Amino acid sequence: MSSQPKLLDQVRDVLRLRHYAYETEKSYIHWIKRFIHFHQMKPPREMGAAEVEAFLTHLTVQKNVAPSTQNQALSALIFLYREVYQRDTTWGLNAVRAKPTRYLPTVLTPDEAISVLKHLSRVYQLIAKVLYGSGLRLSEGLELRVKDIDFSQNQITVRDAKGRESRITMLPVALVETLAQHLQSVKQLHQQDRANAYVSLQFG
Repeated sequence: MSSQPKLLDQVRDVLRLRHYAYETEKSYIHWIKRFIHFHQMKPPREMGAAEVEAFLTHLTVQKNVAPSTQNQALSALIFLYREVYQRDTTWGLNAVRAKPTRYLPTVLTPDEAISVLKHLSRVYQLIAKVLYGSGLRLSEGLELRVKDIDFSQNQITVRDAKGRESRITMLPVALVETLAQHLQSVKQLHQQDRANAYVSLQFG
């Protein structure tokens, strides 16, 4: 007789069933662990709105977290109770809410950005140029595939972006030739690796 899966394994299974992003999965698991530790390892099934409220207040008062961080923790706990435990989560919480911070983001000037790019080399410089020229997040740039690049229309399709939605952004004309050459060299290397593997199987 199989045993009941552990809680965090259950959470992962439901997240993947709902097709949540891997980064969201890591975040939710992190907050559920912190929630359990905060309440001294008490099983979440034995807790509810009062404990969630206490945890969220702790994050604000003792940890001084940002509103987005507190909301992320709340989303993780709502997911746990609503999707995993199948409970009603219309709690009407009275937790102390984190205050929004007001700040101006630090942005490089064009000259500063160019200076940074000049200190990079080869594929690292190409990745940075794509990020800078197309407005991609680092994770989006690293996850790009050949099928996502449309040279005919100078477009890049960003799949499963923030909010699990896809979007289209521009491919700067200045990068088209360099990017095409890079993809061609990668293709040739792949073909060479396949050929070498075939030879190894035949004569190894």
